[in-house]
Amino acid sequence: MLRCLGDPFWRIESGCLYKITIKAGDGDTLVPFRPNRPQRRFMRRLWHRNCILKARQLGFTTLVSILWLDHALFNRDQLCVQVAQTREDAEAIFKGKVVKAYENLPEALRQAITTKRLTATQIEFSNGSIVRVATSARGGTPHRLHISEMGKIGAKFPDKAREIVSGSFPAVPMDGVIIVESTAEGQAGHFKDIVDDARAAHEMGAELNPKQWRFHFYPWWDEAGYTLSPEAAKGVPITPKEHEYFDKLESKIGRKLTLGQRAWWVTTFQSECMSDPELMWREYPSTPDEAFQVSTEGTFYAEQLRRARESGRIGAYPHLSGHPVNTFWDIGNSDGTAVWLHQHVNGMDRFFRFIEDWNKPYSHFINELQRIGTELSITWGTHFLPHDADQKRQQADRVASPREQLEELRGIGGRWDVVPRVDYLIHGINATRTKFAGYCFDEAGCKEGIVHITAYRKRWNRATSTYTDEPVKHDGHSEAADALRQHAQGFSPAIVKPASTKQRPRANWRVV
Repeated sequence: MLRCLGDPFWRIESGCLYKITIKAGDGDTLVPFRPNRPQRRFMRRLWHRNCILKARQLGFTTLVSILWLDHALFNRDQLCVQVAQTREDAEAIFKGKVVKAYENLPEALRQAITTKRLTATQIEFSNGSIVRVATSARGGTPHRLHISEMGKIGAKFPDKAREIVSGSFPAVPMDGVIIVESTAEGQAGHFKDIVDDARAAHEMGAELNPKQWRFHFYPWWDEAGYTLSPEAAKGVPITPKEHEYFDKLESKIGRKLTLGQRAWWVTTFQSECMSDPELMWREYPSTPDEAFQVSTEGTFYAEQLRRARESGRIGAYPHLSGHPVNTFWDIGNSDGTAVWLHQHVNGMDRFFRFIEDWNKPYSHFINELQRIGTELSITWGTHFLPHDADQKRQQADRVASPREQLEELRGIGGRWDVVPRVDYLIHGINATRTKFAGYCFDEAGCKEGIVHITAYRKRWNRATSTYTDEPVKHDGHSEAADALRQHAQGFSPAIVKPASTKQRPRANWRVV
């Protein structure tokens, strides 16, 4: 028994120590915990920094709960933390997984390692180790840190995600372990950044240091339970288009998909994901790229972006010296502000940088533009503001329009123009579509902006089950699209001339 207890794989995988609760019939049933195939694969690839991109319901939160409990029981003075989206989620994980597993340990083990303190979110053992659940990891130095559904935390609570990345991760010692796991959520955010870094290292075959992320991907087709019986599969109609999708997937992954797996996917897509391809890609990805894929259905600029990529107009288009730089803004108060940096060169409109942020004063963006201007020795042309730049807004102890506030920060130089409002928003969108054939984007400098205009989509009308001509607003993507639209509505090469590099004593405003 002592030899077995000294083997962490035996402790976790044997089913002799830890028990979990599963749904069975009308109630819950206590069963021995035995890791499934993806969980076993993960345990054997465990690294200091781990990024898990996965399909739904593979049980990784349960696995980590058992791993952290096991580490705390068999190691002295350790702090093991699990972070969830909400307090309710955190307490449910703690009570249903950690506490339940400890309470059902063999009696001899519970007598050897007793509890000193037990609350709704923390258990402290007699060996000085602690298992804690929370909605943030502030305070203490965790030796084990788990972030559950990091993608959803980033989408719903971006400030919390930023705090995790900047504060919680550095607090874990070099020999500690971090596990960040999630289904995908959008094409941007901290989880996507971690995935990209981990994938890049994985694809290069790089030898990782303890501060680098190891990439773990667990698709739906690798889970043995995601299949139907041969009899049930025969009753599921699968279209030729769906079979074509599965055939292409087989060539990518190098393995065959059974009829039961194909039928399971089709049934899940129709029932659980309501025939929404984006939801299916996100919740049950077949490949890492598919997990972050955005459906082009209902988007405004899908065809324009496709043509831009095919013609090589999304690539390396950096700043060119000797040509004035213009900016196009969407300004917000409680929402976001977005700015595109642009040059008109040889009849083409080159967008080489995109900046955005939320809940920041206009001085933040002016300072950022000044920094970029100094770095690239920029000569400023014209700064194009949207029509609402003249609307009065409360700032500090007085009311001022965004134009007046920006005018006070006139040190950047160049002219400031307000673009007139279009009668109908769709007219401005159509004008952008028309001019898109002349657009070039620097892929590195405009990465986030390209993501946003790719995802800029029409609002869905539930009553008619059709897309309207109105965009979804304030979803994190509309600001970049609205800023780009100012180019189509207000820019003309004839009115933009190189401005003096000297700072103007006062900004020059006009409405075009």
